[in-house]
Amino acid sequence: MGKQATEILKGVLEGIVLAILAARPGHGYEITTWLREQGFTDIAEGTVYALLVRIEQRGLVDVEKVPSEKGPPRKVYTLNAEGRRQLDEFWSTWGFLVDRLEQLRTNQLRTTQEGQ
Repeated sequence: MGKQATEILKGVLEGIVLAILAARPGHGYEITTWLREQGFTDIAEGTVYALLVRIEQRGLVDVEKVPSEKGPPRKVYTLNAEGRRQLDEFWSTWGFLVDRLEQLRTNQLRTTQEGQ
């Protein structure tokens, strides 16, 4: 992933993680694995864990400690009502941005074609 894509991803990672948790509860390793399986191969586990701490502190998720077969108990994160509101706002903002970017791209292509 290029530097520009990495910077954009940093800006939307919270929304992506909230969307994952809207589908099902999960712990940090599961979320990181899923992201990598979806092509976000440059995501560091530490980035995901730091994000999970932030969304927990902001009250967007409920956390349950469950026993682990290996090591200490795992924190399983579940999206709560406040997290759902934040996710809805993310999707609304994302839709707005996609529309504006597509409009900009279409206008730029049209201008380029007219200039030829």
